[in-house]
Amino acid sequence: MNLVALSSELTPEMALIATRAHSHPMTESTIKSCFGELYTCTGIYQGDELCGFTILHQIFEDATLMDICVEPSHQGKGYGKALLDNVVSLARKNDAEVLLLEVRESAAAAQALYAKTGFERSGTRKGYYKTDSGTEDAMLMSLTL
Repeated sequence: MNLVALSSELTPEMALIATRAHSHPMTESTIKSCFGELYTCTGIYQGDELCGFTILHQIFEDATLMDICVEPSHQGKGYGKALLDNVVSLARKNDAEVLLLEVRESAAAAQALYAKTGFERSGTRKGYYKTDSGTEDAMLMSLTL
């Protein structure tokens, strides 16, 4: 596996992975908007195949993991952990003091990965995520760097 900085030309491929991995993914236009001065997009490759990506947003000392996504056929291979470890490293390198994220209340595997990395629950956003039958709460998590 190989971690590399991504360019906006890969937006369609990222959107396809997000569609396969998330029930209600970011749109392609939203992903494309995440290629700018305050964002860092990183991909993980196996050979020539993009297997997953992260989008990190940082303003001064506050960094936010906007999305982490692994192609379902590559989940369970350590790609999510490698991507998350890279985000933590990037945030530290860029002098962030805290790394924030939101995760679905129902996403037990993601919550376990975040907790294993040192993230702690810091709050709840009621009705934050769309579901097929309405909304779902988001768990807010933070990691002090």
